[in-house]
Amino acid sequence: MKRVLLYPGVVLAAGLSLSALWSIVHAHVFAVPGRQSYRSNWSSVAAARYLDSRETWWQNWPTAQLDHGTFCLSCHTAVPYALARPALRRDLNQRALTSQESSLLKNVEDRVSGWSEVRPYYTDQAHAMPSRATEAILNAVILASYSAEDDSLKPIARRAFDSAWALQIVSGNDAGGWQWQDFHEAPWEAPESAYQGAAMLALSVARYPDLNDHDDSTHRHIESLREYLVRQYPEQPILNQLYVLWTSSRFSDLLTGIQRANLLKRVAGLQKGDGGWSLSSLDSQTAPRRALLQWFKRASDSDVSDGCATGLTILIIEQAGVNSQDPMLKRGLAWLEAHQQQDGSWWASSINGFRNQYSEMGLFMSDAATGYAVLALEEARARHLNAFNPPKERTQASSLHPHPDLN
Repeated sequence: MKRVLLYPGVVLAAGLSLSALWSIVHAHVFAVPGRQSYRSNWSSVAAARYLDSRETWWQNWPTAQLDHGTFCLSCHTAVPYALARPALRRDLNQRALTSQESSLLKNVEDRVSGWSEVRPYYTDQAHAMPSRATEAILNAVILASYSAEDDSLKPIARRAFDSAWALQIVSGNDAGGWQWQDFHEAPWEAPESAYQGAAMLALSVARYPDLNDHDDSTHRHIESLREYLVRQYPEQPILNQLYVLWTSSRFSDLLTGIQRANLLKRVAGLQKGDGGWSLSSLDSQTAPRRALLQWFKRASDSDVSDGCATGLTILIIEQAGVNSQDPMLKRGLAWLEAHQQQDGSWWASSINGFRNQYSEMGLFMSDAATGYAVLALEEARARHLNAFNPPKERTQASSLHPHPDLN
């Protein structure tokens, strides 16, 4: 009898061991950057070339196509492109929008203009409304970002904000936030992603103080958003808290001094020996499958510094006003400067599984990594130039409270 029970146990143990060994090998093959040389000095030209090529691919990818001749936005490719490409244009003295930017903006404007006619990204009952709210926020974020080049919010961007406000949750613990498309794919399509989206919208609101003067309804939406971000901040993973630190650089009443200091201390503690950060350490997962994947990545030494986590972290602590001589900031910038790949990109891998990094879909996280690495490095360049030519006026952090007399 004991032998009968022993044999299945041995087979099960052997199977688990082989599975673990396979996963570790698989992690090395699919989740770690291959052996290659890095550029000795980071190149904005190469970064622009990479980002343009990836945005072209995304806009023409059959899976991204939607009705009315439009395509869906993506948090990993389209959004970082929209945020980073204008900075590269300024650096490269390119006055006109790239063809990819023009196509992206026309796409967003067409969907905002035809909001009542275009279908949501997903039409099934479970995902239709969350994807609608997600798109509304991304539309507003992108159009607000491009309006900044003209120093005024364009009418089409105001329409995008109105569409977002109309979908804001009005009751319960999530009041002030939005539904979000959830495919259990962190960090942008998971349960915690809704908080990131709300923080990004708040950052876009902060660019345009005149939004607060739009009407009483907008005041209430903004105040509800502020309350949501403050209320749910303690429960968020570090990555989400970093987004709020980014937003607080413009809205002074989101974080207390103690919260800010504690977050920076925790972020410094997660910096790796080479100066970078890994995405899985900033957005620690608790779901069994993803938690197991994280364990495999650590066991196989594939939980390494990546461009997405490092770029985002450096960009945000720069925006938060951390001194340019701070050791954490200097080491992070040095990592970014030393890890641009020959094709102009920075590497990052999915925290949801093992994906072939050389496939088109396998590059999604590298798309995000490149966009945020560029933003961090361009911000460092601007800070360096401003140190020698200080701007005459500096924009002070404002309050998220809609009424000035409450500040």
